[in-house]
Amino acid sequence: MKLTILGCYAATPRTFSNPTSQVLEMQNQLFLIDCAEGTQVELRRNKIKFSRIKHIFISHLHGDHFYGLIGLISSFRLLNRTQELHIYGPKGLEEIIKIQFKHSDSWVNFPLIFHELTSKEPELIYEDEKLTVSTIPLKHRVYTNGFFFSEKPHERKLNPVACRQHGVEICDYQNLKNGKDYTKEDGERVANSLLTFDPAPPKSYAYCSDTVFDTSLPEKIKGATVLYHEATFLEQHAHLGQPTKHSTAAQAAQVAKSAGVGTLILGHFSTRYDSITRFKQEAEVIFPAVELADDGKVFVFD
Repeated sequence: MKLTILGCYAATPRTFSNPTSQVLEMQNQLFLIDCAEGTQVELRRNKIKFSRIKHIFISHLHGDHFYGLIGLISSFRLLNRTQELHIYGPKGLEEIIKIQFKHSDSWVNFPLIFHELTSKEPELIYEDEKLTVSTIPLKHRVYTNGFFFSEKPHERKLNPVACRQHGVEICDYQNLKNGKDYTKEDGERVANSLLTFDPAPPKSYAYCSDTVFDTSLPEKIKGATVLYHEATFLEQHAHLGQPTKHSTAAQAAQVAKSAGVGTLILGHFSTRYDSITRFKQEAEVIFPAVELADDGKVFVFD
C-alpha cells in the first residue's frame, strides 16, 4: 500500500504548496482521491501515469478538492484515452462537469461514468476480487464523504516443504490456499495449518477530508491500518473549527486513538501557519504514531 501526496493544504494554491489531492496504490491499482487545482501537474511531477488512473473519488464540492477535475478529464481526451473513467462524488458533480463541457464546446472520447453519492450512511461504492471501497460520512458545511479502502482477506501461503512431505498434489494447492484441509488417498486428514502459513493481515486506508470533530467517526474506521485525517487548525485556533466545520491536530489524534488505527497522517493544513511541525507535536501528545503529509511525500506501508 503506497500513498503519494500531491497536495495537502487548505483553501488556495500557493507557489510552493497545493490543495488536496492524493494517489493511493493498493493491490496494483491507482486511486485518485480528490482533485484540486494543479493535480495533473503534480501527477507528472511525481511520475504517475495518467493511464493507470481508472477511479477518482471526490469527497465534496468545495473548490480546493475538485477544481482540477475538468482539466484532468480534458487532458485524458487529448492523450487519446479510450478506457473507462469512473468518478465517485456528491450529487451535482456530473452536472458541473457537463456544463463546463457544454459551454466550452468540449467532449470526451472515452466512457465517463459518474457514480453520484447521496447517502448519509456508509455504503459500498466499489468492489473487485481484491478490495472494497466504502464511504465514510463526514460532517462539513456541505455534503461530504471520506473513503475507506480495504483489502479482502488474502489467501493462505503454501508451506512447500510440508506439502512435499505429505504428498500434496499441485491440483490441491488452491484448496489449501482457500483454507481447506488436505485428505490423503488413504483417508488420513492433514490440517490446513500444517501445510500453509498465515497470510499477511489485510490493509486498510481511511481518508477523512474536511470534517468537524466527530465522536461517531472512530466506529466507522475502527482498526484501519492508516488514517488520513484533516488537521486544519492548531489548538490555539480551535474556536475556528466549529463555524468552518474543520478539526485540529489534537482532535484528529483523538479520533485515531479511539479508532485504534495503526498510523495517523495529518493534512489539510491552513495556510496561516508558517510551519507544520507543531501539528505533529500537538497530535503526538495524544497518539504517538503520527506522520505529516506534505506535497510530494510518499508513504509506503508493507
